[in-house]
Amino acid sequence: MESPIFNNMRLKYKIWKPAVAVILIIVSVSSCKKDNLTNNYNYYVSKESSVSYTMDYVNTLLNAASITMPEFTNLKSYVSSGVNCYKIVYKTTVDGQDINASGLVCVPSDPGEYPVLSFQNGTNTVNSLAPTEAPSSYTYQMIEMVASMGYVVVIADYPGFGESSQIPHPYLIKEPTVQSLVDLLFAVKEMASDDLSGISLKNDYSLIGYSQGGWATLALDNAMETEYSNDFNLTGSVCGAGPYDLSLLLTGMFSRTLYSMPVYIGYIVNAYSAYHQFTNPVTDILNQPYADRLNSLFDGTMSSDQINSQLNDTLSVLLNPTFLAGFTSSNEYSSIREALVTNSVSAWQTFVPLLLIHGEADSTVSPVSTTTMYEDMVQAGTSPDLLELIMIPGVGHSDGAVPAMTQGIQYLLNLKNKR
Repeated sequence: MESPIFNNMRLKYKIWKPAVAVILIIVSVSSCKKDNLTNNYNYYVSKESSVSYTMDYVNTLLNAASITMPEFTNLKSYVSSGVNCYKIVYKTTVDGQDINASGLVCVPSDPGEYPVLSFQNGTNTVNSLAPTEAPSSYTYQMIEMVASMGYVVVIADYPGFGESSQIPHPYLIKEPTVQSLVDLLFAVKEMASDDLSGISLKNDYSLIGYSQGGWATLALDNAMETEYSNDFNLTGSVCGAGPYDLSLLLTGMFSRTLYSMPVYIGYIVNAYSAYHQFTNPVTDILNQPYADRLNSLFDGTMSSDQINSQLNDTLSVLLNPTFLAGFTSSNEYSSIREALVTNSVSAWQTFVPLLLIHGEADSTVSPVSTTTMYEDMVQAGTSPDLLELIMIPGVGHSDGAVPAMTQGIQYLLNLKNKR
């Protein structure tokens, strides 16, 4: 079976890894001094230096990556500076509670006015692998280096990670996800106003994400267009392999006899239960002993493989047989179906350039999710001149992440150069 759905887009390429390990020696890591502010900000709390990359490092990284991933070659001509990354702490609201959340803000080392690119990452179960906890990991370096191409790059931890690791992650729950992403963008505005020396923000915002991040990106795009258009000038978005229709996603999962990554079923059930997205108890959905142990599996310390070992890949063993038989039609599970609809992303008429991209051989997040969204967006009135669909031949979910994101970055750079 192919790699799990919502892969957190780690760059697991055997040839590139050793090269990166060698050149990491020249990465300059700061002292991580935190700047606590006295100004009365609405969102921004503090920043601390995280990691810095010289321009030589960025070029060396791209050269190494291009050996096995030629799609990186075209990006090298855009590099014009080094990169400085900061951990930012900011205020947001989750489930009616005010919390502090966190994310990375990566800026060019050269002073100037720059547009903003917000990247939404894929599924993660381990707090130590969140963006602010692992800024030099293979997962995030590809995105951080985009700052060297003339962007302020923003990468959220998501609630439940980093500064907010004490709360459950609202996995694939739309409202707190979007709110936390919007509030981070507001916080970066406040941060840039007087706490990023030499760096100012151009009112141009681009979005990009893959898998869970593709879903989050499309939901954020919709919110920025329909609710926050006076605050942010959205100029383009790229959504890769997202599970936009969550009912379609779970129906596909439950149609199998064996599902090799039950962690994702558990993640959804745990989050939706923790945030009262449905009225059914967990025992209506999962058999014992899995129902009782579920909550302890998602505390930010266990990897996907460790969680899988505590669940079961035979769905008739993992799932309550009544639920498995009646999930799509029984009134008993109507609140679950309603929650999936509420947290799906519905099509609308967009007036902003949008690229939908997906691997044709993806067997974990069906390409139908993307082709259907494209058709529905056109049906909703979106001009085909603004909407682009790319289906990448011969790649699945995990191996589609790098080509999808590099093509997406190129797409956004092309839009930027036209402005």
